Amino acid sequence: MMWLFILSGFITWTVLGNAEDVPCPIQMTPPAIVVKFGDAFSVNCTSLASKTEGIGWESSAGGTGIIGGVSSLPLNIKSVTDWSFSPQCFVNIDGPPEQCSADLPVTVYKMMDSVSLSLPSDTGPMVEGKKYRMQCDVANVAPASHLTVYWHKGNSIIHTETFNESSITPVSKLSIYELTAHRDDDGAQIWCEAKLNFLQSGLDLRSMQTRSHKMTVLYTPTFSQPANVTVEITAQSQLILNCTARGNPVPVYNWQFPHTTTQTAENQIENQPTFKPSFPLPGTYICTATNSQGTRDKYFTVIQDTGNRTTFVAIVAVFAILGVLLAAAGLFFVTPNGTFSFNRCSYQPTSSGPV
Repeated sequence: MMWLFILSGFITWTVLGNAEDVPCPIQMTPPAIVVKFGDAFSVNCTSLASKTEGIGWESSAGGTGIIGGVSSLPLNIKSVTDWSFSPQCFVNIDGPPEQCSADLPVTVYKMMDSVSLSLPSDTGPMVEGKKYRMQCDVANVAPASHLTVYWHKGNSIIHTETFNESSITPVSKLSIYELTAHRDDDGAQIWCEAKLNFLQSGLDLRSMQTRSHKMTVLYTPTFSQPANVTVEITAQSQLILNCTARGNPVPVYNWQFPHTTTQTAENQIENQPTFKPSFPLPGTYICTATNSQGTRDKYFTVIQDTGNRTTFVAIVAVFAILGVLLAAAGLFFVTPNGTFSFNRCSYQPTSSGPV
């Protein structure tokens, strides 16, 4: 007898278990709803069972109760006024399970009221290398679990943030982004964008953007070419030294020359990024670029072409000839007592008395 009791219980458990495992033969069209708070929607529930005795909707709005003789029944909601809204479709069928139901997934959303951006640069320019905290405020949006905030700089998205938010009612969210200022950010536009994403449902809602802000970043001068340059000059070459630097504020320039004669001849060079000496001489020319953020030096080492020293020899010869002429002039025009006189070499006629 005991084994008969055990067998009977096993058979009963197996039948009930299998009945519970039978899927509910219901199909909803569409299978899920994404609806704006206050808007209407419609969905259809269809029984896929071969013998359907009745079908109905249970809902806080628009419920129908069980209706016999039909295998398909729509639910029409004129206005969604409940954030937690989950209608159920019931079917009565001839066979296990005798009655079953399925929930309709409904997501109720609300667009954000506003999106605003706060930057520390509103109080003044940034400085390269320093960190700055920026924030994007999104006001009254639901559900925030579907919210994405995009940070834009120029033509690139530099940061994306989503939110692990359980509330299905409207909330305000804050997105924080820390930026280390760089010279390449100077003049760039930055802004943030907020969007509710329901891509799986096929619903593509418009996003909301803040106005763009132009960033100003102060940084030390940087030369557009290497800071140490060796230049070889020839008899036919024209020497042009380029000290152009990029910086904010705009750099000012100062030149140092290797020869006093060059300094005297070119003393008109004042705050110029390029220098073209009239008589290029070998040596080291130094350019200094300065702004409020720092100073940078650039060195130009000018050397004579070893294969053609014509210009250099000619310049040396000119100075040598000038030296000889000055020495000769000293012999003729300097008096024995060290004074300078043009009368020393003038003609003096001899004096004679009357005949």
